[in-house]
Amino acid sequence: MKMQQFLQFLTQQLTYWRRQYKALRRKGKLIRSPKGKSHRRELLRTMLKNVLLFLSKTNDKSVGIASRRHRRKQERALKSKAKSVKTKSSVFAVGLDWVHEQRSSVILAIAVVSLTGIIGYKLYNQTQIQVGNLAPQTITAPYTASIEDQKKTEAERKAVSKSSLQMLMVDARMNQQIKENLQKLLDNGNEIRSVAGAFPFFDPVVLSISTQRYLRSCPDLEWQALLVAIENSKNQQKKGTGQTAASSRSSSIAAPNQERQPRITLAKSDSQSSQVKPQKTEPVDFSQNTDFTQAVAELESYRVTTSEKNLSLLIAQIYQVRQRYTQATAKLLKLETVSSKAIYQESLLLDLSNVEWEKTQMGIHQSTERILTQGIPQGLPKNILEDAVSLQLQTFVPENAETLAKNLLLAVLKPNLQKDEEQTRQNAQKAAAGVPPVIVKIRHGEVIVKKGQQITAWNFEVLEHYHLIRRDVKWQGLVKLGGVIAIAIGIFVWVERHINYELRQRDRLLVLLLTLSVPGVIAMELPYTTWSALGLLLGSFYGPTLGLTVVGLLLPILGISLEMSKAALLAGVAGGILGSYIAQRLRSREELALLGVAIALTQGGIYLVVKILIGQAFGSTWYIVLREAGLFALSGLGWSIVALGLSPYLEKVFDLVTPIRLAELANPNRPLLKRLATETPGTFQHTLLVATLAEAAAKELGCNVELVRAGTLYHDIGKMHDPLGFIENQMGGPNKHDTEIKNPWKSAEIIKKHVTEGLVMARKHLLPTAIQAFIPEHQGTMLIAYFHHQAQQMAQEDPSLAVDDADFRYDGPIPQSRETGIVMLADSCEAALRSLQAPTSAKHLGEKRSLKDVSSEQALTMLNNILRAKWQDNQLVDSGLTREEMSQIAQIFVDVWEQFHHKRIAYPKLKASSVARNL
Repeated sequence: MKMQQFLQFLTQQLTYWRRQYKALRRKGKLIRSPKGKSHRRELLRTMLKNVLLFLSKTNDKSVGIASRRHRRKQERALKSKAKSVKTKSSVFAVGLDWVHEQRSSVILAIAVVSLTGIIGYKLYNQTQIQVGNLAPQTITAPYTASIEDQKKTEAERKAVSKSSLQMLMVDARMNQQIKENLQKLLDNGNEIRSVAGAFPFFDPVVLSISTQRYLRSCPDLEWQALLVAIENSKNQQKKGTGQTAASSRSSSIAAPNQERQPRITLAKSDSQSSQVKPQKTEPVDFSQNTDFTQAVAELESYRVTTSEKNLSLLIAQIYQVRQRYTQATAKLLKLETVSSKAIYQESLLLDLSNVEWEKTQMGIHQSTERILTQGIPQGLPKNILEDAVSLQLQTFVPENAETLAKNLLLAVLKPNLQKDEEQTRQNAQKAAAGVPPVIVKIRHGEVIVKKGQQITAWNFEVLEHYHLIRRDVKWQGLVKLGGVIAIAIGIFVWVERHINYELRQRDRLLVLLLTLSVPGVIAMELPYTTWSALGLLLGSFYGPTLGLTVVGLLLPILGISLEMSKAALLAGVAGGILGSYIAQRLRSREELALLGVAIALTQGGIYLVVKILIGQAFGSTWYIVLREAGLFALSGLGWSIVALGLSPYLEKVFDLVTPIRLAELANPNRPLLKRLATETPGTFQHTLLVATLAEAAAKELGCNVELVRAGTLYHDIGKMHDPLGFIENQMGGPNKHDTEIKNPWKSAEIIKKHVTEGLVMARKHLLPTAIQAFIPEHQGTMLIAYFHHQAQQMAQEDPSLAVDDADFRYDGPIPQSRETGIVMLADSCEAALRSLQAPTSAKHLGEKRSLKDVSSEQALTMLNNILRAKWQDNQLVDSGLTREEMSQIAQIFVDVWEQFHHKRIAYPKLKASSVARNL
């Protein structure tokens, strides 16, 4: 048992020394170096004394107390020795120590060298002899060789490429437009023909097609003469047969209204012929007109073979057909007047039979399809197009409709072939590849270039072939570039020191790595570099100011140093600026994903706008520019997705906290917080109240509210190691410090242990360092006053006891940031505000008095006293909080307290009997 206690004691001592050493290392008070032999002997001697002291411990109380006092003195002496450890070390150790102390400068030097090395990669292999310079000496060929004249070869290949045939492709949109226009014309023709009615309108066996065509479209004079001729023929026939009785009745040819048709004046138009009064005029002789004679003969034959009544009905039908034909011609004339194109002609469109018109439409569509498939090039002569159309129509269209179909096609056909840039380029490349290189034979000893002669491109090629051009690093250019980068880094350092964000060395290293990714990708000859990822990550990790600074400094450096498209550079920078400016404002991964889409649209849009402004988005290469803009948009989205995927890993490796990660850590479903709420419900409620106070103060003072919220939720997780050791978790039960422990030193150890145990839990659950800092810093090195007072009372009763304040103080450190300082103040004031319960009122016994009895001025005075005590105890000297802000914080806490403990209505007391009646 004694050995087990000894080992436990030794383990505690080693752990304590290691923590003290790390604390001193963080403050820069120790130098990492091997200890001297004499000092090691001193440490061993001290450790041996502690061991002997432990082994010689007796069970006697007085001896035990003396031993503990002596042991504490030895421990304090050992700690004071550890603080003063400075030994001589070797040259190598001194160098390592210097590097550790000057690590900021070392990282800056690495940044200058690495950025200069990557951005200036083209300066490593520069030739001293350039085209256009004067030759320093006469240079001859060391041996005979056949060398390709690349300039002449390239010229011949360019000539062949230009002379190669251009490849054309059918424009599908133009084809669709032509077909739509053609269908529109055919629809117009169908509409006009529907007005004219079906054709032929009578049986072609009785009336031939030509006669029907003539009867429908003949002039009014001929139509009236035709009626007269039929009437006269009928009268002559009656006289010849001796039918005198019939002549008294004189049956006439029926008009459309079945009235007797007398001789009609020839001065009236056809449209009025059915309504005018008959007049006796001299008939016009149309006997020389073949169509007229044939029509009269066919009508007479129809009368003979049928009857007078049937002839009258036929003539009435012809009247109607002539009227519809007149309407159709009028509409056709109006259509051609509006379109200003005489495409349809009366004799062509209306004279076709229905069957011929259907065949004509089908033939037009087939001919159009074949012509468009073969293609119509730009600049094709009109006569060649007309011949091609005529040739196609001969196969598919009736002969009498060819003229009409030709007019229709020539009205809608347009060139539908455009240059196929890709196929033309491939053909040009194939043609150029077939050109053999131009080979020039250089003999041994032949002079390549004479001294003082200007070096041509051909001379440079020959010298390059013989490896007579010495290549070297262009140090002057690298030095200039390094100077520019050093100035840019100096600007970055200045900006860093003027913002409310202190970068660690690992942060500076991450900024450097992210910055190197941009020129690194460009050095691999990829135009779609990591601008969007750079801006998104820097803005998310360190805020918009640093992100915009890095992107803004990279823009002129890369624009001057590297040969890259200005449109690509500006597009990438625009995406980086957008990501830097907005990233830290977002609070979810989904919002960051939407930001990636916005970056993509910005990069593609900026690239397209720049190309339009410089005039490269017009002409035959517009689709190439549009394609590049799309690729830049996709690259912005792709790098944003890469950044989102890398973000959680970078947060872990470089110990970063972002608003999104802080929001995730503040989720009450996190394992530690769920345990805290379950195992220590009182502590959890205390934590929520402290978080409310600290958040309000942090928001008012412009601090990181998300960090304060998350840090406050975890600041007391160490109390889970012994929940009943803290009064808020005892729920009115017995206090173990009064009933079981009864030793203020042990009680103080239990209270202090919630800090060390909290750090152990935080490291086990991989909480960020920024969150871990709230666990020890919210207590600082404050005195555990209650148990310290108990110890002093015991020391007064027992003079052998000595009270050391260090035993009752937390190990610290004190708050190192404004956020942890605010949490310390909120933690100290929360219990005091909660204790402000109103005493009984004289008016209503047994009731608590209202809020007005505990005035806000009294609460503010109490909080100011608490904060003043913290300030005087030097707990806030490293936090960055000012004395003026103490009063502001106290007022904020009081305002929050008033919101929680607002005034309520005082309900009157009711007697038990009246209450029972109401129930």
